[in-house]
Amino acid sequence: MDSAASDARSPLGASADNGLKIVIVGGFGVGKTTMVRSVSEIRPLNTEETMTLAGEAVDDISAVRAKTATTVAFDFGRITLDARNVLYLFGAPGQERFWFLWDRLFSGTLGAVVLVDTRRIDDSWYAIDRLERQGTPFIVARNDFGGPGHTHADLRAALDLDPQVPLVDCDARSRESGKHTLITLVQHIKNQYGGPTAQAVTSPREFA
Repeated sequence: MDSAASDARSPLGASADNGLKIVIVGGFGVGKTTMVRSVSEIRPLNTEETMTLAGEAVDDISAVRAKTATTVAFDFGRITLDARNVLYLFGAPGQERFWFLWDRLFSGTLGAVVLVDTRRIDDSWYAIDRLERQGTPFIVARNDFGGPGHTHADLRAALDLDPQVPLVDCDARSRESGKHTLITLVQHIKNQYGGPTAQAVTSPREFA
C-alpha cells in the first residue's frame, strides 16, 4: 500500500478507551501481512525481512516462489469501531519455526481470523486446532489466490469446521473486503460471548 495513503489515515481519538485484540493467523504466505496493511487506519508496523537462499532449507516456499520477504515476529495495525472502541490487529508469522511466538500473540485475544489459501489447505490445520483448543472465537476467510474452485461446503468438510464457525471469501489486498471480514468476526464474537464482554463488543459502524 502507498505509504502516503497510510500516513494520511486518521489517528486514534483521545476518547477511545476500549481496545479489542484480534489476531490474523494462517499458513506461510497466505496474506496476513497484506490484510493488516490494507485495513489498518494507521501506518502498520511490520517485521518483514528479506528471504534468503538459506531459508529455502527451512521453509517450504514451493507454493510462494514470488514471495521475497517474510514476517519474523508480527504485524500490527488498528481500526476504529466507534468513539470508544478500537480493534488492535496482530498478524502472526506463518512458518513453523516461529509458532512459539503465538502463545504471546494469543494472550488476551478476543477473536481471530484464519486466512486460508485453497491451494494449501493443510497449512491451516495448526491455526484452527490451536484456536479450538483455547476456545477462542474465530472465523475462516478464504483468500483469493485463484486456486481450485472449492465450494464453501467442500472447504468446510476439508477443514472439518464446526457449523457455527463463519466462512467468508476475502481478498486480503482489498480494504473493503478486509473490512467485511473483520465485521463478520466482531459479530461472531458478540454471538459467542455473553454479559459484559458482549456489551463491550459493539456493533461496528462502517470503518472510515
